[in-house]
Amino acid sequence: MPQVLEFKLPDLGEGLTEAEIVRWLVEVGDVVAIDQPVVEVETAKAMVEVPCPYGGVVTARFGEEGAELPVGAPLLTVAVGSTAGELSADGAAEAESSGNVLVGYGTGAPAARRRRVRPEAISGAGSVTVPAAEPAPGAVPAAVPGEGPGPVAVISPLVRKLARQHDLDLRQLTGSGPDGLILRSDVESAIRAAASATVESAPVSAVPASASVSSPASMAPSAGREVAGERIPLRGVRGAVADKLARSRREIPDATCWVDADATELMAARAAMNGAGGPAAGPKVSVLALLARICTAALARFPELNSTVDLDAREIVRLRDVHLGFAAQTDRGLVVPVVRNAQDRNAESIGAEIGRLTEAARTGKLTPADLSGGTFTLNNYGVFGVDGSTPIINHPEAAMLGVGRIVAKPWVHQGELAVRQVVQLSLTFDHRVCDGGTAGGFLRYVADCVEQPALLLRAL
Repeated sequence: MPQVLEFKLPDLGEGLTEAEIVRWLVEVGDVVAIDQPVVEVETAKAMVEVPCPYGGVVTARFGEEGAELPVGAPLLTVAVGSTAGELSADGAAEAESSGNVLVGYGTGAPAARRRRVRPEAISGAGSVTVPAAEPAPGAVPAAVPGEGPGPVAVISPLVRKLARQHDLDLRQLTGSGPDGLILRSDVESAIRAAASATVESAPVSAVPASASVSSPASMAPSAGREVAGERIPLRGVRGAVADKLARSRREIPDATCWVDADATELMAARAAMNGAGGPAAGPKVSVLALLARICTAALARFPELNSTVDLDAREIVRLRDVHLGFAAQTDRGLVVPVVRNAQDRNAESIGAEIGRLTEAARTGKLTPADLSGGTFTLNNYGVFGVDGSTPIINHPEAAMLGVGRIVAKPWVHQGELAVRQVVQLSLTFDHRVCDGGTAGGFLRYVADCVEQPALLLRAL
C-alpha cells in the first residue's frame, strides 16, 4: 500500500531560517528517486538545489516560484510504495527514504530520469489511487483561526494564507479537488467573483475636475494611501546584502583613506608571469589575484585590520587566518565569495580559487560556505570603469580595500613627465580597531607593492 510522506524545507545550515523558491525541478505526478533535486531555492547566502530523501511519486507541491518559506514548512508530498518499485512507472526498484535531508548530503544514488507516472501505474489492480493533493493517511486538516470550529477541506498553507488575505471564509467554498479538497484555483475564482460583485455594486460618484490632475503633493505618501510605483521585496541575496550594509553603517565607525599608485610595473610583472613557460604554464594570473596576494602580505604586517570587534565582551579579536573575500556582481545581485586561508597561498593558487568561485557565482552554484567567514574584503570596482569609491565595510570585518580602474595618465616618473598606468586605491577601516597611522601604513605598503612588485619577494 502506498504511503504519502511529507518532505519539509530542511535546515540549510549557516543559521539560515528561510528560503525563496526560485524554480521547481519536478511536477506533480513525476517519479523521483532518492536524493534527487526537486526544487531550487535561494537563501540569504546562495542558491542551492534541495534533494528529496524519498523515492516515489510527487503528489503535491507547496509554494509557487517566488514564494518565501521558513525552514520546516512543507515543500512537497511523495507517495512511497510499501515495497520497492511499487509506484514506479517502469518497474524500477526504489528505496523509501535515504534519511538525508540536509542540502549537500546524499547517498550518492543516481538521480532518476524525470518521468510522469501513468494513471494506471498508481491506480491499477492491487494499488491505491493517490490524488494529487491528498493528505497523508490518517491526517485530518487542521482548523484555521477565524474559520470557525472543526476542520476545513484544505491542506495547503498557501491556500489558507491567500484566503485570509482576501477575507474569504473557506467554509463557504466548494472544493474542486479530490473529496472536495479546496485548491488554490478555487480560492482565486472566489476572489475574482468577489471583486466583480464589488465593482458592479459600487455607486458612481461625481469626480471633481481638479482631481484629474495630480500635483506633487498628492503623490506624497500619507496614511491609508499607497505611493504609485514598483515594489521590489527585499529578500534572498538582495535582502541579506541590505541587512548587512545597514548593520555595518549602524555599528561601525568607519573612515576612508586613499592614494594614487603607479601600476605600470605591476602590469609588466603580470605580463612576464603569464608569458613564462609557454602554453603549458597553466592558467593566467589575474590582476585581482596579484592584488589579493599583496593584501595578504600587507595584513601580515598590519594584523589589526584582519580582526573583528566583539561588542558584548568589548574586545578586539585579531584573527589568525586570512579568509579573503572579493566582491562579485551577478545577475541576482552582489555576492562576496571567500578565498579561505589566503595567507598560505601564492598568487597562482589565489587566482585559481578566485576563478572557481567566480564561475560558481556566475552559474548560481555558490554554497553558503563559499560566502561565509570572510575576514577582509577586496573590492575591484574598477571593472565598472570608475576610479574611486568609499566602500561600506562587510560586517563584521574591520576593513575593505577598494581598487579603481587602471588607466593611462600623465605621471612624474624618475623626475620626468610620462604616461603611466595609474590606479586609485582606497581603504575603508573600522576606527575602533586601529588609528589612521595603521590604516595609512597598510595602504602605503599596498601602494608600494603595486609600484614595486619586487617588494613581495620579502614576504615569501
